[in-house]
Parts: sequence; structure tokens; C-alpha cells
Amino acid sequence: MAGQGPTPSQTVGPFFGFAMPFPDDTRAVSGDGVRIEGQLLDGAGEPVPDGLIEVWQGEEFARCRTDPEGVFHFVVSKPPANGSHAPHLELYVFARGLLRQLATRLYFPDEEAANAADPALELAGDRRGTLVARDEGGILRFDIRLQGEGETVFFEL
Repeated sequence: MAGQGPTPSQTVGPFFGFAMPFPDDTRAVSGDGVRIEGQLLDGAGEPVPDGLIEVWQGEEFARCRTDPEGVFHFVVSKPPANGSHAPHLELYVFARGLLRQLATRLYFPDEEAANAADPALELAGDRRGTLVARDEGGILRFDIRLQGEGETVFFEL
């Protein structure tokens, strides 16, 4: 029909509970690795109980549904630096109300020099802290805030 634009996007689902979890889908490595724990939070700071977080790095992939408290966890290998980019993981967030997944990164707290020179962290400016995990006794803590105060930096796909 003349004069009409494209059909707008709509949210569907989420249906993450239907066919998940897969066995060991939160573990990207078979042996020892780095454990990452976090919480997916909405704009009011409330847990998102039915989200899905995916983590990628190199050939490794893992995914985790959030529980009723918005908690997720992974076991992954720490990647090496890649050119001018500090070691980091690519994370994708899927949740009710999102038209498309959100992309962010997780940087490691023990890579201060590499993090200081990373171009993506530099672009994040005073919000760079939302991209760096915290070491809590050997477990890395990485919360994802979808909006509001302390909103995680997200990257355009």
C-alpha cells in the first residue's frame, strides 16, 4: 500500500523457559574457568526474572536464564587481549519488553593497564565502571542494569 512504512517491531515472548536450560549451558569450558555471577535489573532496580544472558568469546559460548531474583552465572575462560582491546567477554541480553537484544561487554578487574588503554572503555567515559566486573573472593560480580541510575553501557549492534 502506498504511503505506509515498514511494520513496527513487536516483542514476542520471552519463551526462554520452554526449551531451556540445556545441560551445562552455563559452562563454556569443560575444566576450570572464571566464575561470573550477576543480576539483571530493570530501570527501577528490580530483578528481571525471565531474562536470558549469553556470553561469547572466541569459540566459547554459554547462556543462562535469570532466576526469580534476576540472577545469572557462567563459567568461562578468560580471553587474551585482542590488539588494542583489553581482555573482555561479549554479553547479549534478551528480556521481555526489548525489541532486540542488547549488547555489552564484561572487562576483567585485574587488567587495569589494558583496561586504561581500551578504546571501548575510553568511549564509555565516566560510565566505564558499568563494564568492569568486581572481584568478590575469586568470583567475578557483574550486574546488568537495563536503564536508570548506573545503567550498563550497551553497544549498537
